[in-house]
Amino acid sequence: MTSTLADMGIYAGFDMVPRLSKGLLYIHKWESFIKMIKEIYQNDDLVEVKPNYIVFKAGEHPMLPFEGHKFLQFNSKVSGSHANGVEVYTRTIAEGAKLQFGSRIRYWDETLDQFGVYNWQEVNDSFKSYEQPDKPDKPDKPDKPESPTSIAQLVFGTDPISELDLQLFDVQPVPGTGRGLVARFNIATGKRILSEKPLFTIPGIQSMELYESTVTTKLKALSKPEQREFLFLHNNFPGKHPFSGIFKTNALPCGPGSAISGVYPTLCLINHSCLANAHFSWNSDTNCENIHAIRAIKAGEEITICYMKGHSLDSRRAYFRESFSFSCDCGLCSLPPPDIQISDARRLQIRLLHDAVDDQCRMINKPADCLADCQRILQLLKEEYQDTAGTSIAILYYDAFLINITQSDQARASVFAERAYGSRAICDGADSPESRRIKGLMEDPTNHMNFGISKKWETAKGQVPMGLDTVEFEKWLWEGR
Repeated sequence: MTSTLADMGIYAGFDMVPRLSKGLLYIHKWESFIKMIKEIYQNDDLVEVKPNYIVFKAGEHPMLPFEGHKFLQFNSKVSGSHANGVEVYTRTIAEGAKLQFGSRIRYWDETLDQFGVYNWQEVNDSFKSYEQPDKPDKPDKPDKPESPTSIAQLVFGTDPISELDLQLFDVQPVPGTGRGLVARFNIATGKRILSEKPLFTIPGIQSMELYESTVTTKLKALSKPEQREFLFLHNNFPGKHPFSGIFKTNALPCGPGSAISGVYPTLCLINHSCLANAHFSWNSDTNCENIHAIRAIKAGEEITICYMKGHSLDSRRAYFRESFSFSCDCGLCSLPPPDIQISDARRLQIRLLHDAVDDQCRMINKPADCLADCQRILQLLKEEYQDTAGTSIAILYYDAFLINITQSDQARASVFAERAYGSRAICDGADSPESRRIKGLMEDPTNHMNFGISKKWETAKGQVPMGLDTVEFEKWLWEGR
């Protein structure tokens, strides 16, 4: 892009605020981001990898440099005949950047009276710098950037667990709950906080005597240090069956709906909140339970997961009492009674709408009604959970994908699959089997078994409209038929 950048036109894009430094950790975060972009667009003929940057041959050919400290803004004109395709690139790349850099990424759209942080001259100067790589500060070590020299340099926008093998959390006493995990650093949305294999797993067992016997046998097979880790976990069910009491207090299912549960030395110290800031998910490929931040977590904030989602206060209390022998006093459960009633009503409405959306006959015969229900669910999720809806958002977008692909609408199905993939990757990681499955459907929606059941809304994948502003695009996506 040249000095014509400031010519008349409507622009959209995203900024990096503040810009990245040349520190080791920034470099590796940017490299991870660029690698992800290359993988997403490896088969896209309009995306070209140059020696020093990636160029997207749509709109005014926006670019991403290979050196992150040079990047200020990704933008293009989204109005006029030259804008075809560029807004889809911009939105997708912005979401990918948010996975790595969180709140540093500021999306803007001039159609909504939103504008970039940097002036045109600053942005043009940064574009010009993409052409030439930096000269090494130390000729004898041209490929090795300097390591941070202070903890402040390390913490400011970095990824310490990946680069310096530092834990993102400390195990600390937490008032009212015993021990818990507390963030040592600011943790970005989508960041993997912990990945841990279980000390052991057992299937669901009804008899307490058999339960105790099975846990005891598993415990004896562990090493002495592992036995101590297990015995160090909290027991909410002391008495006749001490070992199974520890297991019942701490066990997590090995996947949604799994009858097999596992217990973990560190992960089981994470406390519950009905509005959790992290999500736990089982990866069947690695046999690990993973914890990801589903919103930005500040240093000093307790890391929490949700043991049970989507139910009323009374249902949650009964479940926690029976399953874990504790009473939740999180921010949601401690609301005044009128606010609790509003929350319970929202959660009930979400469940009822989900049931209606899941009706296969209705999905085939009344797809517009089902899609309208999905849009209403999305609104309710944002009202109820704000930025902590987690997998509920991924499930919602996947439901919208199913509605559209059942009607042979590849264009809208691919957009919803893309959104489902982004949300799922935040919660489970891009390497999870479910994330990879949805990514495959994003790339080719026709691979889903529902494709072609009806041809009522038939479109090709390439028929996603270009040049629409955000409001127009959302209207096309949800209503435009």
